[in-house]
Amino acid sequence: MGRKQNENEAHGNSAKYDPSFRGPIKNRGCTDIICCVLFLIFILGYIVVGLVAWVYGDPRQVLYPRNSTGAYCGVGDNKDKPYVLYFDILSCAAAINIISIAENGLQCPTPQVCVSSCPLAPWAVEVFQFSKTVGEVYDEKRNFCLPAASPDMTVKDSLQKGLCPRFLLPSTPALGRCFPLPNINFTLPEDLQINNTTVSNGISGLLDSINARDVSVKIFEDFAQSWYWILVALGVALALSLLFILLLRLVAAPLVLLLIVGVLVVLAYGIYHCWQQYQVFRDKGASITQLGFTTNFSAYQSVKETWLAALIVLAVLEGVLLLMLIFLRQRIRIAIALLKEASRAVGQMMSTMFYPLVTFVLLVICIGYWAVTALYLATSGQPQYIYWASNTSTPGCENVPVNMTCDPMAPLNSSCPNLMCVFRGYSTTGLAQRSLFNLQIYGVLGLFWTVNWVLALGQCVLAGAFASFYWAFHKPRDIPTFPLSSAFIRTLRYHTGSLAFGALILSLVQIARVILEYIDHKLRGSQNPVARCIICCFKCCLWCLEKFIKFLNRNAYIMIAIYGKNFCVSAKNAFMLLMRNVLRVVVLDKVTDLLLFFGKLLVVGGVGVLSFFFFSGRIKGLGKDFENPNLNYYWLPIMTSIMGAYVIASGFFSVFGMCVDTLFLCFLEDLERNDGSQERPYYMPKALLKILGKKNEAPTGGKTRKK
Repeated sequence: MGRKQNENEAHGNSAKYDPSFRGPIKNRGCTDIICCVLFLIFILGYIVVGLVAWVYGDPRQVLYPRNSTGAYCGVGDNKDKPYVLYFDILSCAAAINIISIAENGLQCPTPQVCVSSCPLAPWAVEVFQFSKTVGEVYDEKRNFCLPAASPDMTVKDSLQKGLCPRFLLPSTPALGRCFPLPNINFTLPEDLQINNTTVSNGISGLLDSINARDVSVKIFEDFAQSWYWILVALGVALALSLLFILLLRLVAAPLVLLLIVGVLVVLAYGIYHCWQQYQVFRDKGASITQLGFTTNFSAYQSVKETWLAALIVLAVLEGVLLLMLIFLRQRIRIAIALLKEASRAVGQMMSTMFYPLVTFVLLVICIGYWAVTALYLATSGQPQYIYWASNTSTPGCENVPVNMTCDPMAPLNSSCPNLMCVFRGYSTTGLAQRSLFNLQIYGVLGLFWTVNWVLALGQCVLAGAFASFYWAFHKPRDIPTFPLSSAFIRTLRYHTGSLAFGALILSLVQIARVILEYIDHKLRGSQNPVARCIICCFKCCLWCLEKFIKFLNRNAYIMIAIYGKNFCVSAKNAFMLLMRNVLRVVVLDKVTDLLLFFGKLLVVGGVGVLSFFFFSGRIKGLGKDFENPNLNYYWLPIMTSIMGAYVIASGFFSVFGMCVDTLFLCFLEDLERNDGSQERPYYMPKALLKILGKKNEAPTGGKTRKK
């Protein structure tokens, strides 16, 4: 007894009885004011960054294609010309690294012009037409020439200056560009052919790399035909998640028992299988001494020592689980009773199940604001153009000012026939451009901090609502009328700083993990195993630290919601309370994880199986109104339904998990604060009192506590 008392004192003193305590304290003050002020200043700065990005940025640079003059296609003067036509598409196909082309906005080393529609038929200028004028040869195809091409100019001059295309190919618009259609039965004029390559062969590599239009159209068609049934599948997922949580008060005990027995059976089968494989390889004489050391790890499956080691590990796990069932059975019963009480709490406050929608909307706002700001920052600056020639050895091109800045709107008065003024990049001068990297870092910190703050807000609000349920002596009479909205207002009014404090700590650790991931990505080509090992150890340590901080923050927010103290005090009190009841924490955590995992598996698996049988047409006789739609990719709505079901189940079960954790902390506080007397009765339900062998002298529903 003395040793146990010393251990409890090492983890702090037990909570003292407070006759005025009636659940979440209403008369509280603001906490972590300094952090609250810093957070608000940071948000104001984040807004200023957004305004700077909006002033200097131009997202049209990535949303709309540009012609050779730098003008956007589809807006302004080119509003009726939304597509870009490449004069020589083979120059794009010749660029083997298509990724570099995409990074440059799909810019190719050839003149480009904005057009209202892409060419529909193949056409080419023959050699004998060079002496004619542009107006005579191009006629109705004048819209495919640059505006600087005069109708009185000879065709040869227009081609040398890059003002008109030498040939046109039947094309289709994709990503705002005119890309040739596959399988074109058309051959270039003899003076343009290179190694007798046909147009179809010349552009095949390009079309293989950028062939997204047909797929994207088919995907859009599939969503257009199946969106209604996808919503039905998501509605089924919502109903299954809610039904599973509400029915836990009835089936929690047999379900937990079934899951534990299932784990024992799986481990027992694993032991049996390992023993069978061990006997087989033992009789064959296959030993690790014969195999030796090899990097082919699959070879170790053919030696008896591997299966013996697996057998020992599984046997140890089986034994540990059996011992836990024997010696921790009472704590498992407590965990089951808390799960039932959590289901009851959710049933009394159904509005809490839909609070994740509020969190989702706030997260969309945070992520959307960051994405738009980052886009505007990335597109800040004026476009720069330079002189470029495909071959400087051409007569007249020896002394051209290659890589010198130029004006795309000015005519090219040069003797070099293939000289062009091409887009190079965006200027780095100006306030936003000089500080672009720092502003992006500020935006990334803003993303992590605001997202974690929104998640912390949801946890603290739900904890306040569920704590008001537990500390209601007469349920449901003493439960506040609007527990969720009251907790939301109380949290925003008093504890914005505390939530920002916890969110900042977590954000810094997550950013450190991102930096380490970036360094690890850069070192993957390195042959230094020591550096790789050090980075791996740091990543593992930061992963563990992030998990611990999330656990500590979660319980700190519960204590903040109940007592209204600052973050550090709440985190300390929550940690000490959990350490004084560490076995109960472990058992409850694992039982809850097992149960919620089974719930997610049930919801996601059920929706996935139903979606598969429906969209693949394997369910017959449902009638005309319930026929599966004709789809190009039937797996697309199936995967969408599965992912949506997982998101819905995760949202519902996150609320339930928060309810369990809140009730558990309240239960531990209840045990330390009260003793079951008329002056200090327990607030826990009768099922928990029965399991613990305790009782209230003033039973629930009897003597009313003084308010």
